This record gives sequence, structure tokens and C-alpha cells, in this order.
Amino acid sequence: MLAIFDVEGVLLDAEFLPILAEKINKQDEIWEITRKGIEGAIKWEEGLKKRIELLKGINYETCTQVAGSLKIMTGAREACHALKAAGWKIMAISGGFTIMTDRLKEELGLDYVFSNELIFVNGKLDDVIIHVDSNKAKSAMMKIKEWKEKKEEIVVVVDGANDVKLFDICGLGVAFRAQDIVKDLATVTLEEKDLSKLIGIINKHYGLKIQVQTVA
Repeated sequence: MLAIFDVEGVLLDAEFLPILAEKINKQDEIWEITRKGIEGAIKWEEGLKKRIELLKGINYETCTQVAGSLKIMTGAREACHALKAAGWKIMAISGGFTIMTDRLKEELGLDYVFSNELIFVNGKLDDVIIHVDSNKAKSAMMKIKEWKEKKEEIVVVVDGANDVKLFDICGLGVAFRAQDIVKDLATVTLEEKDLSKLIGIINKHYGLKIQVQTVA
């Protein structure tokens, strides 16, 4: 069994680039591009390049400080802990960056993370290498094939329009506090801001009895 999570807005209760943009008073421009990307109004890769261009020159220390301050979603630790204890694999796929996902991998016990990479030159943000594009399913399939996971035993939890292709490769698609287009395509929606509630949805769908315990 495999659970695949989006990161920003799902495992993290924050969006990295808009918060980073506040440091140089460009949050309005960044949020506008972010919103268009999430809604599917512009090509996601184009939006990412535009946002990085606007933020070019921010120093590395500021980027790492912001990345480290991003709050983990309520219930994310409990959900991941419960799934791992039940023998599941957990994957995260992010249009965000290693600067934020490396920490998540360790803190949540994720088996694998796909994310993009910020490039710094002389300690200043300069560019981005895109490993994860708008077709996140393409990235996921690399590990799904390696791990020999069956489609019907894969759960996907996402919130944005750029995530919906992941629903094509899973047996249970969960829209977590999501855009309307995501809700329309999902198997089930979860509106409560508590990822631990995902375990009840999984138990009901698969007839399981995974237990959720408080994680310190």
C-alpha cells in the first residue's frame, strides 16, 4: 500500500514562495501567479519560472530560514506515523523545493520525495531546476513501478489543479481542502483541517483498522 501526498497546502500548512516574497514586498505579485497556477489558469512551469525570476537575488540564509519555519499541517505527523506503523510506503511530490522537503522527509518518515531545486550563485537565489513539472504522475510512476505498487492500493491526497493527474494512478483520490476542480475529480473530499482524519477515510474505503495515535 502506498500513500502519495502533495506538500504545500497538504503536508505543510503554508506556501513557501509567497512567504519568501514578503521579505522583499513582492507577495502580491507572487500570490497572483501562485493562484493562477493552482487554479490551472496558466501553465504551471511558466508560473514557477516567473516567480523565481521575481525573487532572484534573495540570500540563501533567508530562504533556509523561511523553509524551516513552515508549519507542518495539523494531523500530518499522526497520519504518516499511523500509515508507516501499518506497513505503508509514503511518497511526497512537490512543485516546491528540496530546501523545504528534505526536512519533511526526515520529520515525517517519508520513503521518497520528488521536488524541485533552487539554484544559488554566490549565496543569492539565481534559478530553479525543475524535476517535477505539472504532470506529477510522471514522477510518481518511476517509484510505483520500482516498488511494484498496484493502482487500487494507492491513495493520493492533493489540493491543487496541478495535482489532478495523480488521480489517474490511484485507487482512492482525496481532495484535501481543495480547489473545486480537484473536488470534482476526487473519490472523496476532506474539508477539515486535520490530516489525521485521512486514516478514517482509508479505513472505510479499504476495510482496514489502522490506528491513529498522538505523536509528540
